[in-house]
Amino acid sequence: MDNLGPAAESLPSDRNLSEVVVPLLKGVLYMEDNPAQWNALLDLQFRVRDYVAVLGLELMLDEAEGYAFLRSFPEDEDPDSSKRPRLVARRQLSFPVSLLLALLRKKLAEFDARGGDTRLILSRDEVVELIRVFLPEGTNETRLIDQVGTHLNKVADLGFVRRLRGQADTFEVRRILKAFVDAQWLAEFDQRLADYRDHLTQTGEHIDG
Repeated sequence: MDNLGPAAESLPSDRNLSEVVVPLLKGVLYMEDNPAQWNALLDLQFRVRDYVAVLGLELMLDEAEGYAFLRSFPEDEDPDSSKRPRLVARRQLSFPVSLLLALLRKKLAEFDARGGDTRLILSRDEVVELIRVFLPEGTNETRLIDQVGTHLNKVADLGFVRRLRGQADTFEVRRILKAFVDAQWLAEFDQRLADYRDHLTQTGEHIDG
């Protein structure tokens, strides 16, 4: 057999590519969760970008924050998008979940501004306090805690928070939230919160809506 040399031997195989692409198709890839897979993604990222582009997807990779995920190309950038099946589903979030994500994003920005630790850890009680200001006086405490727990479960399913091992009521806010609630959105945060308050006042909607 001919000796192809070290350069050819170091080329990544299709199997290596699939071992990175398949997890990305399933969800977010975090550096801290699987360092070996993360390093493989960094090595293969240009091939991954080319591969998923054929599927109408783009790789969103943040080396500094340590996460990567796939998203569909904006329709105005992909004229053939209507002809393709959607591989990354769009999720319609309920009002309470949207509100919770907005509050967590603001908390993360404040946390980053202080510097120090890189992990924002919150208890369920602290999350309850974030939401309490939007609720009328006399809101049933037990019901509120149950509702916040339900919405936190949804946010965890979406990958924006995760429970700490062995601590069911303590959560880490995952930094991928920054990719979905960007700096421009955050700059308009006060107006958005005012809109949320108006929404609650006008519709009478509860946090469990």
